[in-house]
Amino acid sequence: MRKAKPKKRVILPDPVFNDQKVSKFVNHLMYDGKKNTSYEIFYNALDIVKAKMSNEEKPALEIWKQALDNITPQVEVKSRRIGGATFQVPTEIRPDRKESISMKNLILFARKRGGKTMADKLAAEIMDAFNNQGGAFKRKEDMHRMAEANRAFAHFRF
Repeated sequence: MRKAKPKKRVILPDPVFNDQKVSKFVNHLMYDGKKNTSYEIFYNALDIVKAKMSNEEKPALEIWKQALDNITPQVEVKSRRIGGATFQVPTEIRPDRKESISMKNLILFARKRGGKTMADKLAAEIMDAFNNQGGAFKRKEDMHRMAEANRAFAHFRF
């Protein structure tokens, strides 16, 4: 029997939008416990998005949420060893893991981008994800393509 599962921690909503999703994103964005700096970067990025996408009727937070939805993968491949051979088995992703993967990918590809500040890079990646472009969206497409290619091994999952 395995050990008991650890309790899920309660994440408090952020001070400006009163949204838990924003707090989770800022926690992923944070380095060395610098949460205030992370909040500053995130809010500045949303301001930049609001300024550059003023033709959209949605507020910046809605654009960010839509961008996250656009880069959220539905399936992933996991390696399973069966009879000496390793198969890439496509499996569905739990909802909390989907959210986490999409946030991490958005931040990862924002960090890789060229730009002045992290807020600029994050804003550019958010706008690309909103328009179904950019590195994070490409990562999702690649995950889906891998799962589709290995669909023949789907019967190995349990």
